[in-house]
Amino acid sequence: MSSQSHISRRVAAAAVSLVLAGGAAACGPKDGADGATEGKPGAAGAPQKGGTLTVLNSEPQNDFDPARLYTSGGGNVPSLVFRTLTTRNREDGAAGTKVVPDLATDTGRPNADATEWTYTLKDGLKYEDGSPITTADIKYGIERSFAAELSGGAPYLRDWLVGGESYEGPYKDGGKGLDSIVVPDAKTIVFKLRKPEGEFPFVATQTQFAPVPKAKDTGAKYEEHPVSSGPYKVVKNENDGEHLSLERNEHWDEKTDEERKAYPDRIDVRSGLDSAVINQRLTTSAGPDAAAITTDTNLGPAELAQIGENKELAGRVGTGHFGYINYIAFNPKVAPFDNPKVRQAVSHAINRTSVVNAAGGSALAEPATTFLPEREAFGFAPYDHFPAGRTGDPAKAKELLKEAGFPDGLTVTLTHSTAQNRQTSPEVATAVQQALAAAGITVKLEGLENNAFNERRWDAKNTPGFFLSRWGADWPSGGPFLAPIFDGRQIVTGGSNYNHAQLDDPAVNAEIDEIAKLTDLAAAGKRWGALDKKIGEQALTVPLFHPVYKRLVGKDVKNVVISDWTGVLDISQVAVK
Repeated sequence: MSSQSHISRRVAAAAVSLVLAGGAAACGPKDGADGATEGKPGAAGAPQKGGTLTVLNSEPQNDFDPARLYTSGGGNVPSLVFRTLTTRNREDGAAGTKVVPDLATDTGRPNADATEWTYTLKDGLKYEDGSPITTADIKYGIERSFAAELSGGAPYLRDWLVGGESYEGPYKDGGKGLDSIVVPDAKTIVFKLRKPEGEFPFVATQTQFAPVPKAKDTGAKYEEHPVSSGPYKVVKNENDGEHLSLERNEHWDEKTDEERKAYPDRIDVRSGLDSAVINQRLTTSAGPDAAAITTDTNLGPAELAQIGENKELAGRVGTGHFGYINYIAFNPKVAPFDNPKVRQAVSHAINRTSVVNAAGGSALAEPATTFLPEREAFGFAPYDHFPAGRTGDPAKAKELLKEAGFPDGLTVTLTHSTAQNRQTSPEVATAVQQALAAAGITVKLEGLENNAFNERRWDAKNTPGFFLSRWGADWPSGGPFLAPIFDGRQIVTGGSNYNHAQLDDPAVNAEIDEIAKLTDLAAAGKRWGALDKKIGEQALTVPLFHPVYKRLVGKDVKNVVISDWTGVLDISQVAVK
């Protein structure tokens, strides 16, 4: 197993939770041909500076320390305080999947084989106290993310940086630092990698790349008042992120920041709220709630039905898509799924219409026949190797079962979660059960509490033969989709394993390495799509659907921007006046 593998086995749990929470890795739309949002939700009129934006969330913004946050593109609320070397392009739809400069003058300059990346800081960058931001601060900010007491952030640099796998952080290194992060001067920083990584600019969007002045570092207490490099500073952090109050950072210069609009004067984040209460408050939009949004709470089927023909409410609903797939996973080491024809039969038998309905309906889920999402940034290449149509093809499934030696059908067990998440839940499992019954496959359902379910499906030694699963990528590319699930070197037998099929194909592994060398992301995308299509021929998964995010905003909220990177409203663009 290569150390590259540590990437996604530690990533996946966080990626999934962030997606659902609508935080950092969450989240862009496909309602128009260009991927723009439908009808541009939000109040009419030109956005203006001023006012207070209220954020109503169910989950608190825990661990508000750039070292500990697990984000993609800089996150949502975190990106108001922490700037990074690069960030996501803050635009609607597909345009929002691009990496753009943030603190740096460009997205990075690689050497010939992409094992070194060099960045130069912009002029005039300052912290909230007016002191200059330097590359030494970025180096220190990254190094402190290696400290055990500040764990929780993305693990990529531990795997990618030379010496990263054994580094323990600045509190234990005696002032030595990481030799693979070189700071020749106050404006230049160089990263030396163990192997080629053409997508390093994506990783440079993580909050671990936010500058931290060493003199202001208070260790585990830093989250209470992190030093701002963004347009807002923290003036209050109560109950570990349950209540965050942000006010303008007077030393932030919009001339150095093309991405964040910073319209409101103040931002008040209230968390720990019931999702139904959040949506009701946004619907009513009384008092301060008229200028409110949520960064983690979706509308469900019942709420969408209530909105119905109410044009005013419908005009306040934003639609987004994120790089995410819900699928059936097979473990070919477990009979009868060691037989490819059985896996193919299941693929042909699946009724995606009933599965989509179980997931909340077509407004909240889109049927999928590919593992990669239907977005160019991910390298999407259309294919449907085992056509099931809209409602399944039981006749073809029976034919394949007969060829597999099961002319009278067979009985199997489908493992799923009991969590009511409309993804790996009993409703989706039942839809699969009913579809396969028409093909002569009797499905017994095994429902497990969510933690037990995750432990079981991530346990390489005890993985079920047939179960529901899901995956969300840390940035919009085919790499963080395909490598964790199909790279044989990422099979983990003593921890969380996401290569459920335990596929270890030298050709697949080699192609993943070759694509990783590419700094031309468009060329890389085409190869990710081709690899997805090739792996799909083995019927190791049955893609079911990609989720759709529907979120309501208060009636006075303007300038709603939803990218295909996050799939949810970008808080840095919102205005309330």
